[in-house]
Amino acid sequence: MGFQVIGESLNVIGKEIGRGFRERDPKPIQEEALFQKSKGVDWIDINLGPAKKDGVELMPWVVETVQEVVDDIPLVLDTSNIDAIAAALPKCKLPPMINSIMAVPERYERMIPLAAESGAHFCALMWGPEGLPRDENERAALCVELLYAANEAGIPNEKIWVDGIVTPVNIQQPQAVSLLNFMDMLQDIAPGARSTCGVSNISNGVPDHLRHIINITFTSMLNIKGMESFIADAKDDATMGLSKGNRPDIYEVIQNTMDGNPPALDSLSEELRGYVKTCNVILGHTLFSDSWLEV
Repeated sequence: MGFQVIGESLNVIGKEIGRGFRERDPKPIQEEALFQKSKGVDWIDINLGPAKKDGVELMPWVVETVQEVVDDIPLVLDTSNIDAIAAALPKCKLPPMINSIMAVPERYERMIPLAAESGAHFCALMWGPEGLPRDENERAALCVELLYAANEAGIPNEKIWVDGIVTPVNIQQPQAVSLLNFMDMLQDIAPGARSTCGVSNISNGVPDHLRHIINITFTSMLNIKGMESFIADAKDDATMGLSKGNRPDIYEVIQNTMDGNPPALDSLSEELRGYVKTCNVILGHTLFSDSWLEV
């Protein structure tokens, strides 16, 4: 097993990175880019948020600032300001990824031509006109609509990274299973399409000391189902290790649990028992509570 990592920490919500963006200070931005490269990320995400005020000037500046020190890792242009993305695309030395294009006509009709003309990859976000899809079938319908429009514009599935959307397990437990089921469907409805997600959303709202095990478990589950990449923090050594295929023992116990053949808990280390218990929570076999690891 293994997967690509999209480094998430060049984000406007970070204290030092946000200040660097506002003050046009390259130092924290370049330090973070170099750190992510040292950890082995495959993409570097530049997240400006809405960037309504100065995004058209800021996004190209950040792209050039990063590429001054790291020019051999492709970038992900992440903002809801379409004009900012358009301004930055010509500055990218490697084909970038546009993150993200929703399955909403007024968004994708403007953004797909940008990807087609520039040769960029793009993240196809399964967020439709009515918001979050209710299940895997609604995800599939949105996927077909959005990828058909992209294919019509000349973009092959191999440049499209489908994000089926991760939601918090503590308030929308069935949505995790819907995403897993959607991953089973993806290659049938969109052969050759890639896949990604912001996996840490699964643990939003969970006590901090429990978030890591949920994130690692769901990362492994989705990777087993074919998920090719994850937006993640390069400082997370466990995730980076998984991305390189370094923990086959975690995959083995989770795979067996997903297949309905969970290993006997008393035969496992405390760490691996935690992954089995967490897998059962995500699958809906156990009702979520903050004490699931103690049961």
